[in-house]
Amino acid sequence: MRFVGLILVALLSFASFSSPVLAAKVKYVVNGQTITDTAINQRALFLRLERRGKSNADRRRIAEDELINEALQIAEARRLGFEANERTVDQAYNRIAVNAKLSAAKLTQILNGAGVQSKTVKDRLRAQFAWQAVVSQVLRQKVKISDLDLDLAAKEQLGDTVSYDYMLTEVLFLNSGGKSVKSRTSQANQYRRNFNGCDSAVELSLSYRDAAVRKLGRRHSTQLAESVAKELASLEVGGISKPRTVANGVQMLAICEKAKAEDLSHVKSKLRNEVGTEKLQKEAEDYLKKLREKATIEKR
Repeated sequence: MRFVGLILVALLSFASFSSPVLAAKVKYVVNGQTITDTAINQRALFLRLERRGKSNADRRRIAEDELINEALQIAEARRLGFEANERTVDQAYNRIAVNAKLSAAKLTQILNGAGVQSKTVKDRLRAQFAWQAVVSQVLRQKVKISDLDLDLAAKEQLGDTVSYDYMLTEVLFLNSGGKSVKSRTSQANQYRRNFNGCDSAVELSLSYRDAAVRKLGRRHSTQLAESVAKELASLEVGGISKPRTVANGVQMLAICEKAKAEDLSHVKSKLRNEVGTEKLQKEAEDYLKKLREKATIEKR
């Protein structure tokens, strides 16, 4: 679930936007649910904090559209028996504050300084939770992904650089003793020139200070970074990759075994998540579109 991007709020100025206090006027009625000009103005101000919309008029148009959608989403969730309780909404609001390194009270203060009530944020969170329940409990059941389609997609995705299973050993020159990355890389390259296969990897490492050898076990190329998979695909058994800098030192990977991959499960698992997310998003968009088509939306 995408929360509302409030982490940016902490970086905004505390300039106050003064707004005249006027009686709220109803601008839309959505299946009997009213949307006031105050709610629209509040959402437009919040969109400004999120840096969305090219102009005030554009932000107002987006605000109207979002509030109509949210009225439909909340109504549909209630019809199906789903509704976010206030405690859940308050907890989500507090998490936004924590992510922005603020207290909830400070977040409310910053919002108020920009003319935005905390209720505006909580109303959006409430709609997001309600719609998430509809998508998760109702629409997810409609998302079907055929294993045959996944097999075909996986085979298309597998190329010469990602179609191998490996048994790998990691050789790591640790950052320690005040030595620079350049110095460690130089030593790693020397190790690489003298490398003569996995069986002698540990023995060779004893000639160097703070060099660690660790068996990584079986890895499919889809479990590796693309650049690493591409390099390993060009090496034979007994080969070792070029040194690359990692968080705790300089790393090389030695190939102890290498075989063409027959198991597509790693690729299929990744594709299943990607395709499933895309299909679910499309189902949600279509569902909301149908709700709008059937709705009675009156503009005043």
